[in-house]
Amino acid sequence: MPLGLQLLTLITLALPVASIAWTVTHEAIFREMQEYCRVRSQNAGNVVQRKFFYLFTCEYCFSHYVSAIFLVITRFKLLFPDWRGYLIALFALVWVCNFYMGLYNRLRLNIKHEHVSINAKQRQIESAEKPGTGPRRAA
Repeated sequence: MPLGLQLLTLITLALPVASIAWTVTHEAIFREMQEYCRVRSQNAGNVVQRKFFYLFTCEYCFSHYVSAIFLVITRFKLLFPDWRGYLIALFALVWVCNFYMGLYNRLRLNIKHEHVSINAKQRQIESAEKPGTGPRRAA
């Protein structure tokens, strides 16, 4: 496979990997599982159990396993046609996936900040429009 096609495949494969990793570790549809895993990752009896449950609370950690599953399914290799191609593809896929998740997280924070700013301005305008609640003027 030509290098350009390999890179295109890499950035394309990273999209569903990032989507799955983010959804499982952050979105409300998995909230109960996340809370259960968070508690178990802190209170489990041994270190193996704690690490296993921590996996489902950390998008970076979880993305390694999702990437490995996608590489098994797609048989995608990067740069080398043997096991080295799988190894390089795994870490490259995790890196691109986490880059996407970082961008998505930044976008969500910016949108949240805009909503908070808009709501604050609306409350300020509403309070200024109500008689007796606006700023007092000196006599």
